[in-house]
Amino acid sequence: MTSDTGYTHCARMDHGGCRLQVTVENGQITAIRGDSQGYLNAGYSCPKGRAMSEVHDHPKRLKTPLIREGVRGSDQWRSASWEEALDTVARGLDRIRRRDGAKSVAFCQGMPKGLEHFALIRLANIFGSPNLVAVQDVCHAPREMTGRHMCGFYPVPDVHSSTDLIVLWGSNTRATNEEGVISSQILARMKQGAQLIVIDPRRTGLAAEAAFHLPLRPGTDGALALAFLHVIITEDRYDRSFVESWTTGFDALAEHVRAFTPQWAAKITGVDAGTIEQAARAYAQARPGCIAWGNAVEQTPAAFDTIRCLVSLMAVCGNLDVPGGNIRAAEPRLLAPGKFVRADLLPEKPTECINAYCGTSSKLMTVPPTYFRRAVLEHNPYPVRAAYMQTTNPVLSYADTDMTREALSRLEFLAVSDVVMTPTAAMADVVLPAAGHMEFDDIGHYGLGHGIILARPKLVEPPGQCRPDLAIINDLGRRLSDPDLWFDRYEQIIDALLAPAGHDRASFAALGYLRGEKTYKEYASKGFSTPSGKVELALSQAGSLGAAPLPEYHGPAEETDADYPLLLTSAKSPNFLHSSYRWVESLRAREPVPKVQVHPETAESLGLETDREVRIETRHGAISQVVHVTGSVPPGVVCAAIGWWFPEKGAHREESWQRSNINVATSAQTLGRQFGTPNLRGIPCRIRKL
Repeated sequence: MTSDTGYTHCARMDHGGCRLQVTVENGQITAIRGDSQGYLNAGYSCPKGRAMSEVHDHPKRLKTPLIREGVRGSDQWRSASWEEALDTVARGLDRIRRRDGAKSVAFCQGMPKGLEHFALIRLANIFGSPNLVAVQDVCHAPREMTGRHMCGFYPVPDVHSSTDLIVLWGSNTRATNEEGVISSQILARMKQGAQLIVIDPRRTGLAAEAAFHLPLRPGTDGALALAFLHVIITEDRYDRSFVESWTTGFDALAEHVRAFTPQWAAKITGVDAGTIEQAARAYAQARPGCIAWGNAVEQTPAAFDTIRCLVSLMAVCGNLDVPGGNIRAAEPRLLAPGKFVRADLLPEKPTECINAYCGTSSKLMTVPPTYFRRAVLEHNPYPVRAAYMQTTNPVLSYADTDMTREALSRLEFLAVSDVVMTPTAAMADVVLPAAGHMEFDDIGHYGLGHGIILARPKLVEPPGQCRPDLAIINDLGRRLSDPDLWFDRYEQIIDALLAPAGHDRASFAALGYLRGEKTYKEYASKGFSTPSGKVELALSQAGSLGAAPLPEYHGPAEETDADYPLLLTSAKSPNFLHSSYRWVESLRAREPVPKVQVHPETAESLGLETDREVRIETRHGAISQVVHVTGSVPPGVVCAAIGWWFPEKGAHREESWQRSNINVATSAQTLGRQFGTPNLRGIPCRIRKL
């Protein structure tokens, strides 16, 4: 028996970041544990990461390419060689390109897992399509792009430096890696004396340890942030020196927020006015303090205004680009993402992508899913007739599942790469078996703006005929375009990216991670990368973004009424990654059924009991989940499980994905102008017993 110990960073179980010590015996993963030397995790690991040993060679893994034989969605397939499968995909995409133009083909990505995201953008650009569809409308883009509009960079929380206070706003770092922020870092700063403020409808584990917990009504973050600004500015608690030297529009903002008192916000958010005042003062006097924000703040049509308020808080308190505040994280010296994706070959992308016709931010270079589906269903602004999808399961992850299913059924050609058969893959013409984490060489956090990249070396061989998405894309690129624009082997992609840093795969794997040079207050010599050279509290380009110069609050996207008196929200699970891995036995044992969290008062008024199945109904649809009565959610708020489907029922069957999938009950009707964001928070609902 041969036994080896290797080191990697977690990947496809989350955004990745935890350094793991992995034992491999005779080609099988036998043990996984957190590595105490991990830059982000310092020994921590979660159940998802430790379950990767079950994923490798699992009976449900796709292990050979499949080509559809029967009616789409009928689960009739035949096995194919990689040569035949890739040729079939290339012919299907090229046929549409030749007939209708390259922009009639969309390339679709879920949450970026690694380099496959940027390789797919490269494929789309070289193919000639401006339409890279991604879920960034509800994850990452609103924070990054709003930051760039206001201060010229993505304000990343600097939880690696000493800080006086951390605000966890819509983020539960004990359940998920929030783009490079893990609970171990939060706890380390707290041990050093940092205060913690948690802003979350639920009383999470970290909320129980916080100096302040503000359990706001879902979707009212903007109102709360405006009240914070009111307290800080009207009580003269802001950083006068920074404001006077490095912001524009402060006087207008100060006048604007006078109306947004804590008493006004208390009626909207449900948070006591006194608590709002105390928490705002605590953040204002913390020098430095940082806001570690989660993508809950990005999941309403009002995301742009909400995030503008949060960036304004960072600015007026002097917490931008200072140690322990929200910083411009310098990237390691690598091949720049723009060069890698060959943006130069598609200069018309900013004006020809689907969302350019919909008035989104000009900085948003991925197509929001709703606009992609409208292009398929309504040919608006032009028809999309084919799609290639990887690391994504839109039937579960896109708002308004009925719309998604209809769009997928209307596509003339659909190819999907995944590790198992999913409800989305079941509707494809070709399904490609993807390699999983630890089965190929990869880089984590490249191009995400966190100032760090992580080594993910291959530790085991992929099962069957599984291949890395990087290799699949590289081989498709060679078929669909000039082979000289691609690589002989996918591993050369990684070497090319690392070359400017003076590393190759082997030396990078030995090092473990690369971090950009830490610099602070670069604005003192260079100014901010905005039209004014300062932080724009009042946006000079607001008109082109379809927004007022100052952030506003217009109320919830939907109002409750007598028929739908409760507010529906959701939260990420510590056991799964969105819709993934419900077929992994140890994870499913931890969370065997989808549970909706209900406050005891709400449960008593409706006659609900723990462990009894209920029907959750919105104006858009209805699903069933199992009640969990808990005081961790406020009265009148229900928190449903997301991403739920039942692989054991068969991915091609409606009963596998329709019963408990929260997006059956969400809508894509109302969207935020700047990012195409639907409403996923604070949805009016009702519950009845089954």
